[in-house]
Amino acid sequence: MEKELHEQYEYARRRIKQKKRLYSHFVVFVLGSLVLFLGHNFLNSTVLSEWYLWIITIWLFLFILHFIKIFITDRFMNKDWEREQIDRLVALQKKKVEELEIQIANDETTNSTTL
Repeated sequence: MEKELHEQYEYARRRIKQKKRLYSHFVVFVLGSLVLFLGHNFLNSTVLSEWYLWIITIWLFLFILHFIKIFITDRFMNKDWEREQIDRLVALQKKKVEELEIQIANDETTNSTTL
């Protein structure tokens, strides 16, 4: 039981750390976007009229990917999901090994009867 409590604590700690990084990412995104917008307006840049929008759009896309990873992907593909997948694959391997052992045993019996 102690091990299970420790695993739950570690999982909760890791999730809180992930969410904290996401919220920090959001704050930096908002502040960075504001700085880019103000920088564009104060510099009166004519090289590319909306350069700051491109940067903000790419940054928003990266933030959305980060959000999806934290709240969608990691929620469903956690330790329990990994254990289920490992157990399923181990069961399939055991089944294949048993089938091969039966096949080898059958081949041995047919070879010994023909000799």
